[in-house]
Amino acid sequence: MTQSVTAPASDAPRYIAHRGLSARAPENTLAAVQAAYDAGCEWVELDVQLLGDGTPVIWHDAGIKRCSDGRGKLVKLDAESAAKLDAGSWFGAQYRGEAMATLEAMLALITRLGLGLNLELKVCRGRNAIELVQAALPPTLEALPAEKLIVSSFDRHALTAARALESDPDRLRLGVLDDKAPKRWWLETERLSAYSLHLDWRKLKIKRAQEIADEEIKLFCYTANDPVTFEKLWDWGVDGVISDDPTRFVVHAGEAAARASETKSA
Repeated sequence: MTQSVTAPASDAPRYIAHRGLSARAPENTLAAVQAAYDAGCEWVELDVQLLGDGTPVIWHDAGIKRCSDGRGKLVKLDAESAAKLDAGSWFGAQYRGEAMATLEAMLALITRLGLGLNLELKVCRGRNAIELVQAALPPTLEALPAEKLIVSSFDRHALTAARALESDPDRLRLGVLDDKAPKRWWLETERLSAYSLHLDWRKLKIKRAQEIADEEIKLFCYTANDPVTFEKLWDWGVDGVISDDPTRFVVHAGEAAARASETKSA
């Protein structure tokens, strides 16, 4: 029986599958999202970019070599040429023929599965953040309820454009991505009416984590895959983890709860 990767009662997801269940399926594909659902995950994190013809697709890199059988830059592709790529064989033969997912197809799958989505606006060098927001955000807002969506980005122009497009922070929850929070981190979150900070867990310090926890800003950490090493961060006030395989964290939490129960009853 699949163990559900369910967050405790809160409006913040505790476990988010990074690029889908990327430990078990090719990242950012429909297959990876289906795998996340099948494993009991309730939230996924995905990257969105534009092809050269303006089509929003779920993809992380500026190039296509690492995660497909193609070569070159994403910006050189149109929808027809992108559809011919094999985006699965690099991960495993069983995923041969897996297509590059369009945002449209991905939103349809996520809606059907009832998943929550952390959509990262991925602005690679030389790409236009405003065009990405204008193409990707409206269909995403239309497809998903506010409580099932967090839109994040490293790119401040993208976040600013997103907030300009939807000014209501209850309708659009924005996440500020960074490797580590600057000393005056609250200036950025206040300016954007942000919902969350998304930080590299390896660079997080207890003092900064506790500062954030004391405010009404959610704190998510990426990309952690060792629940034992990560465990102390929960005590620091971290709300959620973005992991290639969140089921590891669920299993670890269950084992810890079982040990605590045995100790209490002894």
